[in-house]
Amino acid sequence: MNRSLFFPALVVAAAVALAGWWVGQGIERFRMADRSVTVKGLAEMNVVSDFAVWTVGFRRAGNEFGEVQRALSADRERVVAFLRETGFSDEELEVRALQVQDLYAREWGSGNVALRFNGQGQVVVRSARVDAVAAAAAGVDPLIAAGVQLSGDDGMGGAPQFQLRGFNDVKPLLLAEATANAREQAERFAADAGAALGALKSANQGVISVSDDDGSDYGGSGRSIGKRLRVVSTFEYYLR
Repeated sequence: MNRSLFFPALVVAAAVALAGWWVGQGIERFRMADRSVTVKGLAEMNVVSDFAVWTVGFRRAGNEFGEVQRALSADRERVVAFLRETGFSDEELEVRALQVQDLYAREWGSGNVALRFNGQGQVVVRSARVDAVAAAAAGVDPLIAAGVQLSGDDGMGGAPQFQLRGFNDVKPLLLAEATANAREQAERFAADAGAALGALKSANQGVISVSDDDGSDYGGSGRSIGKRLRVVSTFEYYLR
């Protein structure tokens, strides 16, 4: 071979070989990067509500405005007295203004109603003493015996709504459990696949749901003191 052509050909051959090595290494890195496993970590926790809101509703009806208003005022005093006797402080009580409606005055109203005036009132209890609120809501018999017409979807003045305001205090524990559950599954998968678990590639915390622990539908009604927290987090790990 002509000496003048030998060295350029050698350089081209070396470049081709080096490029092939680089391509090979790139494919190998791509394959290694593609070796991963995605798992979901489940965690559930039962907790107790730390706050309650109880709206005690009452109503009256009649054909005389003043009569209805006076009856409502008396009922409000009975409700407030009952709650104070139960142990609630004035700071835990909100006494709302009375409302009396003239059914004749409505745009669609007519004189064909049994009682012209319909009135209602509310006293709201807000307290961190959830057990005390639950006990008071279950013990409204004295109010009924006194003639107070309690109103609410349960016919008992409305059921308390129990809340979990300290949610952020238990959130880290729940997520830690979900993370541990996911890693355990990933390690088991890697072992079965004859691989080793590598670093974490990506993570999705997921949405933490809070529901009643009384077996009600998703989300619950808020009427249960016990709450159930649930989260499903998604993690992706490298395999090596």
